[in-house]
Amino acid sequence: MTTATTRAALPTAITAAGLRKSYGDKPVLDGIDLSITEGTVFALLGPNGAGKTTTVEILSTLLTPDAGEARVAGRDLLREADGVRAAIGVTGQFSAVDHLLTAEENLILMADLHHLSRREGRARADDLLRRFDLTEAARKPAGTFSGGMRRKLDLAMTLVGDPRVLFLDEPTTGLDPRSRRTMWEIIRDLVDDDGVTVLLTTQYLDEADQLADRIAVMDHGRLIAEGSAEELKRRIPGGHIRLRFADARDLDTAARRFGSGSLDSEALTLDLASDGSIPTLRAVLDVLEAASVEAEALTMHTPGLDDVFLTLTGGPGLGGFAGYSPKGSLR
Repeated sequence: MTTATTRAALPTAITAAGLRKSYGDKPVLDGIDLSITEGTVFALLGPNGAGKTTTVEILSTLLTPDAGEARVAGRDLLREADGVRAAIGVTGQFSAVDHLLTAEENLILMADLHHLSRREGRARADDLLRRFDLTEAARKPAGTFSGGMRRKLDLAMTLVGDPRVLFLDEPTTGLDPRSRRTMWEIIRDLVDDDGVTVLLTTQYLDEADQLADRIAVMDHGRLIAEGSAEELKRRIPGGHIRLRFADARDLDTAARRFGSGSLDSEALTLDLASDGSIPTLRAVLDVLEAASVEAEALTMHTPGLDDVFLTLTGGPGLGGFAGYSPKGSLR
């Protein structure tokens, strides 16, 4: 696992410090700090109104912050806004596709806007049509496309300018499960094959879990937690190790040794609180060995991102999040 020290030494595509934005007396962003490593997917996860879209709009130069500073693709957000715009691509919640134009015409129009030559623009359009599996539909009006095809075309249009940083604001909203997974594959390929950095906003927990190298949870304009999906899950109560035994005698012996946990005499199982870490697992195995008891099966259960989301955005009482150690932990 990458440590915070190691991450700090890696090249960053996006940094931000103290970003604030208010509308009248209503704060929308309340001091956002970010550091996003090149060639990774970073997800902003949060409920409606958390400030996700405002963060993207500021970092993509569509809005000016009231306070704070940021650098995107090595350029200062305020002093080098044109340079930032030249290095990024943005796909919003609503498609920018012209439904009256064909897929090919939409892409060539974007190539013209990027001042590519006719030959270069045609080659770029052909490459993107092929890459997004839209070649057969190239000369069909985009208005006849399915929702998934339009989103693919929308993303392809964003890539005409060959951006190094890509902002995706809830890119799979309204798509069916198959189309969503296709979009996930495309996004991952952009990162893994092309080294593109992606800042993704989403309300879909499974999307953040599947795609993101790191996740920041937002609520009421603030970042309230950050880490990999696994790091966040381990910090939330509810994780446990389940031991299943061959007979009641071994179950009772283990239960006495651990002195805690939830015992099910019919299923011959013992559940022990766990933070999901290797030291905790090793401690459980050491206790079993010392008691000369062998478990027939051992399974680890950790909270999902939905548990993380609900715990962190559920109101007061979250102060112990960063240092949480579950009751009964064997660390």
